[in-house]
Amino acid sequence: MAAGTAAALAYLSQESRARAGGVGGLRIPAPVTMDSFFFGCELSGHTRSFTFKVEEEDDAEHVLALTMLCLTEGAKDECNVVEVVARNHDHQEIAVPVANLKLSCQPMLSLDDFQLQPPVTFRLKSGSGPVRITGRHQIVTISNDVSEEEESEEENEEEETELCPILPAKKQAGRP
Repeated sequence: MAAGTAAALAYLSQESRARAGGVGGLRIPAPVTMDSFFFGCELSGHTRSFTFKVEEEDDAEHVLALTMLCLTEGAKDECNVVEVVARNHDHQEIAVPVANLKLSCQPMLSLDDFQLQPPVTFRLKSGSGPVRITGRHQIVTISNDVSEEEESEEENEEEETELCPILPAKKQAGRP
C-alpha cells in the first residue's frame, strides 16, 4: 500500500472515530454509507447548458465523477467545446474547457472519473452537439445517530468491559 494511501486511510479512520460516540472510553467508527448513482446529461443547440446541484441542507458529501463525453447521433463534423463551471479552492467560480470533440477525429473522450464538487455547470461553448456527458453521482453519509437498540448494546458492552481486580498469587506448598 502506498504511503499516501495509508495516510489517507489513517486520517479517514481518525475522522470517523472523532465523529462517533464513545463506549467505555473507547471510540468506535460511525456508520458510513456510500451510494453511487448513474449520471448523464446531453448538451445540444437547444440545451446549451446543464447544472448539477444538490440540496443545501444535505449533510452528506456529494461528488460527481465524470467518466466520458461523446458525440451522439446527429452530430455534425464541427468542433464541440464543452466547458465546466465549478468552484476552485478559494470558492471562486471558474470556467475550464474539458473537451474539444469533432466527429471525424475525436468523437469521444474518457475522463477517468474526473471528480467535481457540486454545484457544477456544463456548457456547450461552441458547436451544436449533441454531446452526451456520463458519470456517477457518489454520496457519502456518516451517520452519528444511535438507535435505542445500539444504545442498549453499548450499555451491555460497558458492563462486560469492567475489569476484575488483580488478586495476589497463591503460594504453593513446598517452595521456599
